[in-house]
Amino acid sequence: MTNQIELLFTLDEGYLKPLKVALFSIQLNNPKQAFRVWLVHERISATSLANIQAFCDHLGFAFCPIKVDGSQWESAPTVARYPKEMYFRLLAGEILPKELTKVLYLDPDILVINSLQELWETDVTDYLLAACTHAGLLDLATPLNKVRLDLDHVYYNSGVMLLNLEQARAKIKWEDISQVIEKHAAYLVLPDQDILNYLYGKYALLVDEEKWNYDARMYAKYLARSLNKRDIHWVMKHTAILHFCGKPKPWSKKHDNRFTPLYLSYQNMVEAFDVEKS
Repeated sequence: MTNQIELLFTLDEGYLKPLKVALFSIQLNNPKQAFRVWLVHERISATSLANIQAFCDHLGFAFCPIKVDGSQWESAPTVARYPKEMYFRLLAGEILPKELTKVLYLDPDILVINSLQELWETDVTDYLLAACTHAGLLDLATPLNKVRLDLDHVYYNSGVMLLNLEQARAKIKWEDISQVIEKHAAYLVLPDQDILNYLYGKYALLVDEEKWNYDARMYAKYLARSLNKRDIHWVMKHTAILHFCGKPKPWSKKHDNRFTPLYLSYQNMVEAFDVEKS
């Protein structure tokens, strides 16, 4: 167990159950890899944190919760689907310990079904971050986002990001973020993701979405785009991160696509695991 992978999650109490599913899938499919989990939050209870600590202990993961003051984000646009905690990842360089040089940020609505090692070892020395775009069969979103946000690059999804924390500390400033919020709040559709793209997308390295940030809604589009080469067998062998973007979420009874049974199988394993260790 060498070359520990540093994982970052920023969430509220409502996403602790999906977090457990994500962590369980990571351990199951990276059994010999060491991980440390950084959980940045504002108001998760001590009882809930103790529960996650015990869960990580059983997985063999180090666990480091960090409580932050989210008052500076009071003016930031938020809705139920996009709570204040989503902004914390933007200031990861400021929040995390200075000795940490990189971290892999993950949304909690993911499954990891293969090794994360290759993504972790991606060279981001000359970049602020590595991320993916969700372009679809025809890339219609990127031209719209380029006009909406005046971008000269693809529109990156912020749900999976390998962050170069040294560059983040040099480039990402709260003053710049707050100015964007103040001036353009009405135009921010996916607030923190829009800010990330508007201010910092030019410093990003594009990596393969079908390996590292596979939108679970888009199987048919990925299959067509690959001329039927990247079928479900390819996904299970080569995709590392399945991302359940949008709504409904896979733990909801309304979710029903090709990957719903896979997610529910992991969820069932976590519930059995929790009962066994309690």
